[in-house]
Amino acid sequence: MFTRPTLRRESRLFVIGSALFAAGSGGVLVLPAATSNLLYFVGSWFFTAAATVQLLLTHRPPAATRVDRYDWWSAAVQWAGTLAFNVSTGFALVAGLTASEERNLVWRPDAVGSVCFLVSSALAVVATTDTYALWDPHARNWRSTWLNMLGSLAFGASAVGAHIDPAGETLAPRLADLGTFVGAVCFLVAALWMRPADPPEPHRT
Repeated sequence: MFTRPTLRRESRLFVIGSALFAAGSGGVLVLPAATSNLLYFVGSWFFTAAATVQLLLTHRPPAATRVDRYDWWSAAVQWAGTLAFNVSTGFALVAGLTASEERNLVWRPDAVGSVCFLVSSALAVVATTDTYALWDPHARNWRSTWLNMLGSLAFGASAVGAHIDPAGETLAPRLADLGTFVGAVCFLVAALWMRPADPPEPHRT
């Protein structure tokens, strides 16, 4: 997969990861907690795979432009954020964690991942648009970039809602689930918009 990274593969991986996160959070009322946590864990690895492809696609040449630099840093920070989600979702699968372990092993990496996604989205916005005209419908990937920003904000709200207090109670579980669901849907739609058009079929005579 990574020997020949393509935008199409990046898009597909982000779509699958986002769909798994949406399923995990959207099915919270009907799915066992262990099933939702497993969906998050698997989805986080699809995010990491997609972020790796994106990072490989944005390698910086020696004379990189401002856009190239922001693109690379956006991809690099996002990749680090996906690793944090790997950690948090992985430990969430472990049963019997104490309140302190849940806070340190689950929530803190989750919060770090959410912050990384926010920073990455901000860098992508700057790379995609003119700094003095951030609301620019004519800029490249404009819709996907701002949808990713909305998704990152939703993941940030989810991290706040998922904060675990010293007694082991979640601050706002509904906000945590809703933020994850909204963020995942935003990422999914953004990935679909980012996907390049299928090449035309060869003409048959």
